[in-house]
Amino acid sequence: MTQSALFAPMAYTRYEASQTLPEKFARLLKRSGLAERVKGKQVAIKMHVGSGVSYSTIPPVFVRKLVDFVLGHGGKPFITDHYVAGRHPEQRGYTEHNLGCPILEGCGHLGKYFYTKPLDYKTFLHVDIAGLVHDADVLINFSHVKGHGSCGFGGACKNIAMGCVTDRTRHEIHGLEGGLVWDADKCTHCGKCITACNHDANSFSKPGKDGVYEVNYHHCTLCQHCVKICPTGAITLDSHNYTDFQTGMALCTRTVLDTFAPEDIYHINVLTAITALCDCWGMTTPSLVPDIGIMAGPDIVAVERASLDAIKIEDLIPVGIPQGMELSGSGHLFQQLHGKDPFVQLDKLEEAGLGSQDYKLVTVK
Repeated sequence: MTQSALFAPMAYTRYEASQTLPEKFARLLKRSGLAERVKGKQVAIKMHVGSGVSYSTIPPVFVRKLVDFVLGHGGKPFITDHYVAGRHPEQRGYTEHNLGCPILEGCGHLGKYFYTKPLDYKTFLHVDIAGLVHDADVLINFSHVKGHGSCGFGGACKNIAMGCVTDRTRHEIHGLEGGLVWDADKCTHCGKCITACNHDANSFSKPGKDGVYEVNYHHCTLCQHCVKICPTGAITLDSHNYTDFQTGMALCTRTVLDTFAPEDIYHINVLTAITALCDCWGMTTPSLVPDIGIMAGPDIVAVERASLDAIKIEDLIPVGIPQGMELSGSGHLFQQLHGKDPFVQLDKLEEAGLGSQDYKLVTVK
């Protein structure tokens, strides 16, 4: 069944404020059907607040447009993410004063507020849904689209499966890929893997060349920051199984979304500052392609497919990839960059009954 995806394009025809993306986004929201859904309801706006010196997350002007729309139609919005306080969202302009609503830790400030749903897929057994997401009446999945070392790309699915759950659930999903392997002969002990870890999960047994690389799997989420940052390829994943990982992502997404009635879920993908890496890296690299616009709709699969289709290798900005790096020359831009077919994620979402890749693009001018 063909699904509609609304598209507010970055491209413009006149030097007028009405032609800018924030104004087109406002018109998109009017056509979204959200006005009728949010009245009198607690509305969770799930987005990534970034970290470190990143500046490629969703600009505050768009967040404020969405918050004002929800407020203007009688909704009670709040923004939520995992690790809010530790990521210092105020450094990227995300404050209650600027955005017009609270910014809250999804699992509470102690990280212990969640609901566990059982799952039985290989070693993936627990979906710990963030309490504030679970208890909301409406979920607006507000995602920044970019590349991702584990997922191939990060969009609406990643924002739910990795952003609405606990560290335990993320670890179990990443665990479907395999464990980390350290090659002592390749390691230069530069320490980049240690500083790249957001979870204090790795260390060397002692200083100097004789130190052995150690991983505390209680803390490790297998996010692969250490794998990506290593300049010599000394850290790799063992028994890598990308299909199992993407199946886990889809099952987690379905479990979280099952908390809501279908009409109380809406997905918005922002395709600006489309970079190679996830926003959780705490830094921003140059854009891979020019800014494209915003995709939105109630069908997560259609919105994700429309987003991927809009990102074309022909539009590559060379400075967006590391100097000296050569793309593989086969597949989607994200596949050439990370070696992983991003469409596998959509296949698994479709198999999980979450929507259809067959879509019709409806442009909001």
